[in-house]
Amino acid sequence: MSVRPSFVVEDQSDTIAVLEKRLAPFKRIDTHGAIVFLSGDRAYKLKRAVKFPYMDFSTAERRRAMCEAEVAINRQLAPEIYLGVEPVGADWVVVMRQFDQDGLLDRMAERGALTPAIMAALGRRIARYHDGLAPIRDGFGRPDDYRHSVAADIRQMLEQGARLDPPTSAALAERMPAALEPFLDLVARRVEAGAIRRCHGDLHLRNIVLLDGEPVPFDAIEFSERIANIDVLYDLSFTLMDLCERKLQPLANRLLNEWLWRIAELPGAAHEEALALLPMFLSRRAAIRAFVDAQAASVNDGDTSRARDYQRIALSFLQPAPPRLMAIGGLSGSGKTTRALQLAPDIGRTPGAVVVRSDVERKRLAGIALEERMPAGSYTSDASARTYAAMFERAGRVLRAGHSVVLDAVFAKPEERGAAEDLARRIGVPFEGLWLDVPMDVARARVAAREGDASDATPAVVERQFGYELGAITWRRA
Repeated sequence: MSVRPSFVVEDQSDTIAVLEKRLAPFKRIDTHGAIVFLSGDRAYKLKRAVKFPYMDFSTAERRRAMCEAEVAINRQLAPEIYLGVEPVGADWVVVMRQFDQDGLLDRMAERGALTPAIMAALGRRIARYHDGLAPIRDGFGRPDDYRHSVAADIRQMLEQGARLDPPTSAALAERMPAALEPFLDLVARRVEAGAIRRCHGDLHLRNIVLLDGEPVPFDAIEFSERIANIDVLYDLSFTLMDLCERKLQPLANRLLNEWLWRIAELPGAAHEEALALLPMFLSRRAAIRAFVDAQAASVNDGDTSRARDYQRIALSFLQPAPPRLMAIGGLSGSGKTTRALQLAPDIGRTPGAVVVRSDVERKRLAGIALEERMPAGSYTSDASARTYAAMFERAGRVLRAGHSVVLDAVFAKPEERGAAEDLARRIGVPFEGLWLDVPMDVARARVAAREGDASDATPAVVERQFGYELGAITWRRA
């Protein structure tokens, strides 16, 4: 007979027996914090009677409160899934509408079914969710909070001993604090700017499901405000880390870029500046996953090889990669955005370069949705100059944060191309310019086929652009 782990503080065998009898036939899913029974079109989630430093379900009353909190919090993201709370003897379960488990994004990743379009939809949904949350300026998120939290991550990892890889644990114990300390002023400014919100908190691929073609996050953290009251970029970082751990960096890059295009501006601490914190955020997410997986394996003396893999990737996120600036120009329909998104994942540090688009900046300046068309008369020389200035300003923030950039704009004027090169010189990063040439009939067909894109170009615009005097183009042509 196996010995009950020390963190399991109460015997729930009677409750489990009641559920097994009531719900038969069923499928059972066990995690370190819950037991889920799938029966018919419902899922019943019983919280385990466990007590960790970060999660306390040690009493029936505590479990009831946490069941109710889980439903309230998750209905913001997935009201179609969360139905309510029901008693089972002296215990409680969360009742959910069951969905096809093959629609979970971790399973889709395993069979190669995730696509850039799904990542774009997920980026839009998460950005909309984050924008709808209220800023928290008196909770977790200040520099000392980060210091203590990183120290706790390290302590928990070291306490796993041989269940994890001790040399990697030691390396992370040195590198993680070093990745935080230079940016403590940025951490403080993020708090004051309102970047700390009551987020999902556990946004990995297993907690996102494709429903009716749309990615829907669920199972948000209900048991700890300390874990869930976090920077919105740290919230997104769990998904980014999970994709990168699965060697799906192009999809992580697509998700990050869509989120950055959509998320509302923050005065005083732009989201692009926060990219300086991204290596530490990604590393923390992987290190915590290593600890949690090692803890879960200890319940049944399971294999800890996946936990060790998370350790290794946690360390890899902290490897330096100097920033670069690439600019892609060409007339409308030449394929600039497609090429930018293809190249970005392999440029700079994980998960690749930020794509800064003139089409997105134009809509941001106008205060309209990316899919909404600009009013007639909006495309003037002055408006174009403001758009390019905003694009260069955003790119500069990304580069100064240590992250690489791909600029995506027509760059029809020599002075616009020169300004991109000047930006790289001022910041001191390598520059590469790429000019895309396509026949006019190809460009016309491409813009005519666009749907739901930030670009307002039409076939008539393409024809007009092919009459531009472009001047000498010194960038590499493709």
